[in-house]
Amino acid sequence: MSNVSNKLKLEFKKNHSIAELLGERDSFIKQIEKNFEVDIFVLGNNIEITGEKKNVENATGLINDLVLQINIGQKLNLQKLSDSIQIMENKSTLKPHEIFDNFIIVNNGKKIKARTEGQKKYIEAIKNNTIVFGIGPAGTGKTYLALAMAVSALKANEVGRIVLVKPVVEAGEKLGFLPGDLYDKVNPFLKPLYDGLYEMLDIEIFQQYMEMNIIEVIPLAYMRGRTLNDSFIILDEAQNTSPEQMKMFLTRLGFGSKVVITGDITQIDLPEGKQSGLIIVNNILKDISGIEFVYLTADDVVRHNLVQKIVNAYKAYEEDLIGKSKVKESEKKEE
Repeated sequence: MSNVSNKLKLEFKKNHSIAELLGERDSFIKQIEKNFEVDIFVLGNNIEITGEKKNVENATGLINDLVLQINIGQKLNLQKLSDSIQIMENKSTLKPHEIFDNFIIVNNGKKIKARTEGQKKYIEAIKNNTIVFGIGPAGTGKTYLALAMAVSALKANEVGRIVLVKPVVEAGEKLGFLPGDLYDKVNPFLKPLYDGLYEMLDIEIFQQYMEMNIIEVIPLAYMRGRTLNDSFIILDEAQNTSPEQMKMFLTRLGFGSKVVITGDITQIDLPEGKQSGLIIVNNILKDISGIEFVYLTADDVVRHNLVQKIVNAYKAYEEDLIGKSKVKESEKKEE
């Protein structure tokens, strides 16, 4: 296919310039050239993009959106550029600037922004509903964004405390035989929740909140019999709840509270033959107003780009196994 070129005349609002688009030592433009396999020539505010037609079109669309991001005050960096490229490649219905415009303020003005279309929908669902289920593979930000929304609600005095809950699935050992008090026994299971909070709050504030029970981190089993008012409650790793535990947890909801349930139905650690409460809950609650289910996919993975490829590879592998199993069952019936 022969090369084509496209010439753009870029217009920047006052106090902005093409330097923001180019990046330090032209790092942003070089990344675009590498990713789309095009050549980009810059003269003043004029850009010429040369390469195969489809690549030129994709690079042009990205650059136009990057200019829009700059003009509306969205700071451009390599991470934002990488996310923008990923959003364009995923053919999202929203443009990158529309997704990045959705953010959560957690502490001292720090902003945590949606990085994918699915994440934007997830944040909006939490804002607009009392109970939200965030279901998807590892790396999609299910727990991290829920924690950010909880911290934001606490800082804005929308709730009086944060309650973080996690089912403790024992791997061959009973909690009673593990050394230490309750905190020592369950702490390793709950550490991923602490990691997110450390990022969003100063350590001293976090420790103070823990001491005052403004932030409470507990195993699911200790939720029985409680009613939580004025709280932001997060149930993490909900795929490891039984149907009975899921019902018990959901009925802990009190006045002025919000609940987010996160989980990955492809990583169930329950004993063989035991049903996950997260799998059946959609059929039970799907028609109730105020409850929303958000399904995140590999397109929403925001960890290292290899994580997205790993998720897709495992999905293809599992689908292949299911297909082979159906073929074998069909052959047995024919015999």
